Amino acid sequence: MTDINVVNMRDARSARAEFDYKDFFENGGLALHVVDGDGTIIHANQAEFDLLGYEADDYIGRNIGEFYPDADVVDDILARLRRGEKIDKYPARLCTSDGSIKHVEITSTAHFEGGQLVATRCFTVDVTDLQRARAELVSQDNQFHQILDTLPVAVYTTDEEGIITYFNPAAAEFAGRTPEIGKDKWCVTFRLFNPDGSELPHDQCPMAITLRENRPVRNQEALAQRPDGTLFPFQPFPTPIRNENGELIGAVNMLVDLSERAAAEEARQHLSAIVESSYDAVVSKNLNGIITSWNGGAERLFGYTADEAIGNRVNMLIPEDHQDEEPHILDRIRKGERVDSYETVRQRKDGSLVPVSLTVSPVRGAAGKIVGASKIARDISAAKDSEHRIRLLMREVNHRVKNQYSVILSMIRETNKRSESPAVFEHQVRERIMALSRSHDLLVSEDWKGATIFELLLAQLKPFGNDQLLSMSGPSITLSPNAVQYLGIAFHELATNSAKYGVLSADRGKILVDWKVTKIEGRRIIKLAWSETGGPKVESIAKGGFGTVVLRRVAPQALSGKGDLEYSEDAVLWTLEAPLAFVEASASDPV
Repeated sequence: MTDINVVNMRDARSARAEFDYKDFFENGGLALHVVDGDGTIIHANQAEFDLLGYEADDYIGRNIGEFYPDADVVDDILARLRRGEKIDKYPARLCTSDGSIKHVEITSTAHFEGGQLVATRCFTVDVTDLQRARAELVSQDNQFHQILDTLPVAVYTTDEEGIITYFNPAAAEFAGRTPEIGKDKWCVTFRLFNPDGSELPHDQCPMAITLRENRPVRNQEALAQRPDGTLFPFQPFPTPIRNENGELIGAVNMLVDLSERAAAEEARQHLSAIVESSYDAVVSKNLNGIITSWNGGAERLFGYTADEAIGNRVNMLIPEDHQDEEPHILDRIRKGERVDSYETVRQRKDGSLVPVSLTVSPVRGAAGKIVGASKIARDISAAKDSEHRIRLLMREVNHRVKNQYSVILSMIRETNKRSESPAVFEHQVRERIMALSRSHDLLVSEDWKGATIFELLLAQLKPFGNDQLLSMSGPSITLSPNAVQYLGIAFHELATNSAKYGVLSADRGKILVDWKVTKIEGRRIIKLAWSETGGPKVESIAKGGFGTVVLRRVAPQALSGKGDLEYSEDAVLWTLEAPLAFVEASASDPV
């Protein structure tokens, strides 16, 4: 063979390789353009024209920056290429001929001559659908999850026999292994399985079908196994590569990892289950106020089933005097504002009203535009009841505290007048305040509903001991908080006197406390008597002392009644008559 023949053969092979390379990018599924060092487009393939919708005359010769709505993006890409960096899956946006925006990933390499950038070759992968899917997932998850990261795109090529001729780094990462060019066949993955788990031989995979039947294969999914044993779902996009005569010379395949989509679907289902099982009402509506979703909590709170609610206006839940709220809420939602913890009233199916706390958030569609709102309604009836109870209790406590100030000041004043020394004064005041404290303990333990006469007597006599000497007789009457405090003081003074001079000072005698309710002139009157007999000889009961003042004046007047105190050498008798309405606890007392 002559040298000329050898050269001709070498040139032929080089031309064939160049032709294969050109045909692959001209007819392949990946969009490609080439720009010079100044960013002027000097070449683009049909996939690029199809992607952006331009004719060659409207595209070739223009600066690439004209097609980027974000000028800083193309400036950054060119700057990196001039530094010798390789651009790999750079996220960007491109303007199409109809004015819409395509989300793409750019992979680009640079060509230098004499140290100067003279040209760059850019592959453009359309990820608009992925962006749209990601945006829709954001809408469905309603601020509860982060959107999926942009999926990496794996690309590899084969010859007409299925032998791998090229793979990109993303394909190696995708497969978890480094394919062997010229040896591996059909697929870059280690093993393949059908979605049902059955093994998928490599010679039956979508890429093999494309080469065997000379057609693209779409809408198929499979499972791939990496060498470490992990399985993950993916979707292939095998496309034939043909020469100028239409003859099959190979194929290009793009592999999309569906792991994140599967995880997102699981997360969406998990979130959906949480929403559905939530005790709170979770309702979605569009910007016209039409209900689009309705969970079980909403059915429990408002009484409507999902079938009854979805498709109707949300105004059906709003009372007539609150109808002006909805337009204001929708105005804020249209502005992208969130309504936090808005307390209002809503109407149930049966017409009853329920206080609720609303949280309303805007819901965005795939393009990022606000398309509706998600509303969480929480029943705050119990909280409102508790708040009302607390307010009543605080008012009552404020009233009682003021009364106690008066009582304590009176105790201190009267005790000071009759105390023999500071030590006696301190002891008597302390004991009387402790008596008040015991009455308060009873009220607190019963949420200030009151206490029975039995409970009050036992509490006030307990510190003195000898409670076996006490007998009580009378109907069960729950005393009002006011009666508990004043009768508590009275019982304390009687017990204190008895512990000093009477029955409680010695283990003999008897204290009988009895009471009854009678009707006098149409009014129910309680008559109560403290009778102390059989004890030691009584010298006195501190005539004119604080105890006498309490028993004859303070306690009876506080109950709109009258009291009398009699005593002899071996007996003490205190009686009280008062309207039952001023003694007994009623429904109007604080709860």
